[in-house]
Amino acid sequence: MVNDTIADMLTRIRNANMSKQPEVSLPTSKTCEQIASILKREGFISDYKVTAEEKKSFKTLTITLKYDSQGNRIISNLKRISKPGLRITVPADKLPRVLNGLGIAIISTSHGLLTDKEARKLNVGGEVICYVW
Repeated sequence: MVNDTIADMLTRIRNANMSKQPEVSLPTSKTCEQIASILKREGFISDYKVTAEEKKSFKTLTITLKYDSQGNRIISNLKRISKPGLRITVPADKLPRVLNGLGIAIISTSHGLLTDKEARKLNVGGEVICYVW
């Protein structure tokens, strides 16, 4: 059993991306679905879908990875920042900027999961979940 589902999700995406797999499947949670939604909205993945399989007590999240026309990866890297043993929170005026705006930071706020740009617009801080570039 995995205690940190977000780190498991990011590791599975990273590993599938490095081996240039077309898609990756993993057990899902609401937070993982929201992260997949942000990755799709920001253009890092092609699509995602949640399926409930028979005879299994959990749903499966299938993420379709995105590559450019030459087959190069769109996601260069994913990095987990706030971990169960060490939570990293930031106020609204100190939100991180990933690679000077080329990447995104996913922030857990009182308004739900947001990118760093959206959190800056709403002027809210929160827990830094991960960086994607």
